[in-house]
Parts: sequence; C-alpha cells; structure tokens
Amino acid sequence: MKAILPVFDEKVKRPYYLQLYDYIKESILAGEIHEGEKLPSLRNLAKSTKLSITTIEQCYNQLLVEGYIYSKAQSGYYVGRVLSDPGLPLPISRTRFNTQLPDFEDVVTKALPSMQYDPDCFDFNKWKKCMNKIITDYSPSLFFEGDPQGEPGLRTEISRYLYMSRGVSCTPDQIIIGAGTQQITSQLATVLRKKGIENIALENPVYTPVRSAFRDKGLALTSVNVADNGLIIEKLPANIRTAAYVSPSNHIFTGSVMPVGRRYELLSWAENNDSYIIEDDYDSELRYFGRPIPALRSLEQNGNRVIYLSSFSSTLFAAMKISYMVLPPEMAEMFSSMAGDYSQTCSKLEQLTLAMFMETGNYQTHIKKLRKLYSEKLTAICDAFARYAGDFVSLKNTSSGINVILTISSAKEPAALKKEAESLGIPSVILSESSTGKTSMIFYYNQIPLEDIDPLISSLTDLWRNDTQQ
Repeated sequence: MKAILPVFDEKVKRPYYLQLYDYIKESILAGEIHEGEKLPSLRNLAKSTKLSITTIEQCYNQLLVEGYIYSKAQSGYYVGRVLSDPGLPLPISRTRFNTQLPDFEDVVTKALPSMQYDPDCFDFNKWKKCMNKIITDYSPSLFFEGDPQGEPGLRTEISRYLYMSRGVSCTPDQIIIGAGTQQITSQLATVLRKKGIENIALENPVYTPVRSAFRDKGLALTSVNVADNGLIIEKLPANIRTAAYVSPSNHIFTGSVMPVGRRYELLSWAENNDSYIIEDDYDSELRYFGRPIPALRSLEQNGNRVIYLSSFSSTLFAAMKISYMVLPPEMAEMFSSMAGDYSQTCSKLEQLTLAMFMETGNYQTHIKKLRKLYSEKLTAICDAFARYAGDFVSLKNTSSGINVILTISSAKEPAALKKEAESLGIPSVILSESSTGKTSMIFYYNQIPLEDIDPLISSLTDLWRNDTQQ
C-alpha cells in the first residue's frame, strides 16, 4: 500500500482532517490505494502525521460515511469498492464561473395553533431587511412578470452556492426555478418526453407528489426498492431508456445513504443505458456529523446524465415554495426554447429577496446556525427517547435531515399513535405496520424548540405507553 504521507498547507483555512481526507480520497480514486487494503490505525496514522487521534478519526469518519472506506469490528479500516468499471472516467476538476450578479445596495408568520414552531429556526428580521430593500430600490421591476426560467439574479446565486457547497458546477442558464418540487417535476417530465424518455424508475417508497407528477404526464412508472446502501441498481431497467429518480444523500423513508462506489455504478448504468439520473438533494446541507456528502452530480465528468433537484423549503421556512433543478446543457437549451409556454409561478419579490439574502451571505450564515441548532435538537431527541421509551421505541436516520425514523413496538393502531403525536403539535407520517405490532413512523423534530424537547417527548411517550404493555 502507498504510504500515507500528506503535505499539509498551514496557510489555507481548510482543516487538517479535510486535507488528509482529500489526500486519501484522491489516492483511492487514482488507484494508488487499492480496494480491500487496510488503512493505518488511528494511533499509527496520528503518530506518522503528527496529528491528533481525534483529527484522524474525523477524517476516517468522513471517508466512511461517503463509502470510500469501511470498518471491520476489532480489525480496522479498509478501502471500499469505488469504481465498478475500470474504464469509467474519474471526476475532473471544475472551473468556477465568473458570472456577474447585479450589485445590491447596502412578515411576521403565524403557525397553526396546534403545531409546534421554533422562532430560532429563522431570522425573519434579516429576511425583512432584504425584502424591504427590494421593494424600496427595485420596485419598478416588480411591475413586470418574472422570467419563466426564474430570476437571473437568483439563478446566478444558486449556481455560486452549489459550486461552493455541493461541488456542482453549472451555469445560471442550466437552472430552472419553480414553485415547489411537484411543479419542477412536472416541467421535467415534459422535457424528458421531448428527449424520448417514456419510463421513470422511482425509489420505493417515494414522495407521493413526485409519483403523481410523472404519472399525470403519461410516463410509465417502475418501482425499485431501496436497500441500506440506496436504490438497488441491479433492479433498474436494462436496454430501456429510463430516468431513475433517487435521493442518494438521505432517503427520507429509510435513512439510507448511497456510498460513493454505488454512485459510480449508477452513473455507469446511466451512460451504458443511454439514460438519466434525477438526483433529489432536498436536505443535503443538513448533515450534522462530518461534512455534507458530495452530490452525485459532482461526481459526473461530462454533466450530461444527472439532473439535480433541490429546494429551499427545508432550510428556510415551509411557506417558501422555491425549488429548482439543474439540467444538462442540451436539456437546458430545450427548456429555454419552450419557456414561453410557461408562466413563472414563484413570487418575483420572494425570488429577488432570496437572491439578496444569498448575495449578502445571510443564507450561508443561516445554514451554519441551522446545522448547529438541529444537531443539538437531534441529540436531545435521541437522548429523550432513550430515557423515556428505550424499551419500546428505537430510532434510525440520526445523522442528517429534519426528522428521524421511529420503530414503535405497540399494540396501538398506527393511526392512534399518529393522532397522539399530532395532539402535541408534532407532525408525523406513518410508513408501515408489521404483523408483530411494530409501527414505522417519520417523526419531524425540526420545529420543536430545543428547551421543549425533553418534556414533550416525556408527554408523548406517556401517551404512547398507555395500554402499550398490556
């Protein structure tokens, strides 16, 4: 095995654990460290690099969660299977775009009475300042309809942000903005049909509005189950041009994460099958341990097979129905040619406000704050369920997103469990019920104030426990 001897740059702001991560990842991708090879122990690598064991552990954890390495109990860390096809090209470096955003000079919401809400989740004062600035200084533009593709200023800011945060390289012209995932999906279905794609492979389970949007456009639907390492690629159609809809960084219904090796296999499937991948990256920024996992779109060399979808609703506030997709260049040109057939349904005022919110750095600051707050909430949720209901409730998907998946061992009907959660203002979604009396539920914790989590979970589990043990 190649000796791990990185040279650290003390002049850059990138932490040592990420510099070491870069070095090991690039060595694996270049084939200098081979599949199955054992990596040095935490202690030995700390000694040879003069770094702390904690720093080495942070590096290994990031490589582990992305699938570059795997661990064996009582043995150590080993290099995983990364490239399924030796002929598959490696990712290439990307060039930052120098697009210009027009310079900007320097609401109170009311929750439903029965629902939990946390005012610390968003600083509406900063948002209001941006909105007031738009109304005061750019009001003439508000008299005219918005761009069917989305406001150019917002598309520019999104392209910059995607490059910096997700490694996704694109131009503003490749970005389409719409009012929510369902509208974006509907528009995408039209483009796919013009490209000759008549079949969609959907994760099972999948977000219902997405299924409805594709179905309503007349596309044939195929369901493909999701395993612990993501969509089962081997079950995708062969020799049939298809668009596969996946959420590789966090499948909301199972909590599965697709490791990097499987991501390359999926890219290879799309290339060999003349097909496309629709990557739903809806809450990628909200990962609380290690760095966010790189987008599937960032691994693609030519940018012609992956369609990237995301939304601001989980990072800003639910009423912010601004979603977007990044199309491959040829598809983007196709959409541009038919854009006149659509009217932009996103508020122009909100789009311009969001552009300013991002341009001034407020959005990036907000994301950092949100990660810290939600990680504290997640820890509190896990601790509270362990304390009050460890004997009949177990948790999954406890490292990212705005929810956890609960498995509740109870004689109660799932509908009763859901109703009791909602009686305390906690939204939830029933996933399944087994014949052994176990209910699987998506439990949303993001809007519960941090200080309320412990007493609220205590009250909830008291309700759930009632008659549970009879």
